[in-house]
Amino acid sequence: MIKIKNVSKYYGAVKSLDGVSAEIGNGSVFGLVGSNGSGKSTLLRILCGVFRPDGGEVFYDGVSVYENPRLKDEILYLSDDQFFLPSGTLSDMAALFAASYSHFSREKFDRLVALFGLDPQRKLQTFSKGMQKQAAILLALSAEPKVLLCDETFDGLDPVMRQTVKKLLADAVAERGLTAIIASHNLRELEDICDHIGLLHKGGILFESEIDALKENIHTVQAVFDRELSPEELKTLGAVNFKKRGSMVTAVVRGTYAEVEAKMQALSPSFFEIIPLTLEEIFISEMEERGYDCTKIIL
Repeated sequence: MIKIKNVSKYYGAVKSLDGVSAEIGNGSVFGLVGSNGSGKSTLLRILCGVFRPDGGEVFYDGVSVYENPRLKDEILYLSDDQFFLPSGTLSDMAALFAASYSHFSREKFDRLVALFGLDPQRKLQTFSKGMQKQAAILLALSAEPKVLLCDETFDGLDPVMRQTVKKLLADAVAERGLTAIIASHNLRELEDICDHIGLLHKGGILFESEIDALKENIHTVQAVFDRELSPEELKTLGAVNFKKRGSMVTAVVRGTYAEVEAKMQALSPSFFEIIPLTLEEIFISEMEERGYDCTKIIL
């Protein structure tokens, strides 16, 4: 388990992280979402032991991460800015990774090179941005770390390649218990791969939850009534937010599908339907309920 305990980080007078705390279970995929400048990259660098926090600490299975060579063999940070050896080839980088990570698999490297269709003898500086991102991803997966920290990993990949990478990550989680933490500013990108997700804003985690639990306990309802709902009836509905346009009522309601259905039937609408929310809609509802202006949290 990764335990983040009251972590803070300053850049001069600028506070990048402010008392961040979270727990991430082994073998899970945790999505770290936030707008640009929210502290995502800084937190990932602290998680892999590259940065030392100014306050708090990070533990992996009870052991402090910072300045721990043994743990650094098991934790790999896949930066948004790729580093390659000057004039180096993909094969040169494979040799460097094999010397740095004891679990590096040459067999997996060869298989992924064939899957991605990259030339291992071609200089990486001649690759396109998308091809360089593919090279960095396949090197990271070939190292077979126990923890993979991904910083905007899907940026620069075409739609087919994004799905390929997601499948490779899911396979690694299922087959060898990889723990993946994926930082992104795009909720839609993470919805189909993460099992937990957290929102980082102004240096702190505002909200953290299991995705399935989120989706199971909040729904949008559209209904038509031939009368005005009384304040008591609205209170019974327990809507997070409520909008009315003509005879059509739209509300975001907490509860399971069955609970929301029962609430609606008790109000005897002329018509109603229950619609699942997207992850982005759920987060907007949660943030608005906490009093945050979601127009200032760009996802």
